[in-house]
Amino acid sequence: MKILYFAKLKQLIGKSEETIFIERKKKISQVIKELKKRNDVYNFAFKETNSLQYAVNCEYVDLNAFVTDNDELAIFPPVSGG
Repeated sequence: MKILYFAKLKQLIGKSEETIFIERKKKISQVIKELKKRNDVYNFAFKETNSLQYAVNCEYVDLNAFVTDNDELAIFPPVSGG
């Protein structure tokens, strides 16, 4: 599965995208939980998971949406307008 990181997440994690393998479909919340276990950087970046926005294959979803290994998951931090 391809994961895309934007804005502050991209800066914190140090990359704009990565590819991970998931064996079966999982909720986004489960994928985030696994990423947080990687190291302190990921744990800090995903500290406020409820304030982040998620899109699977260009369609906005919430943390309870399922993803498969063939999906693209984009993760966005909160955006303020002006």
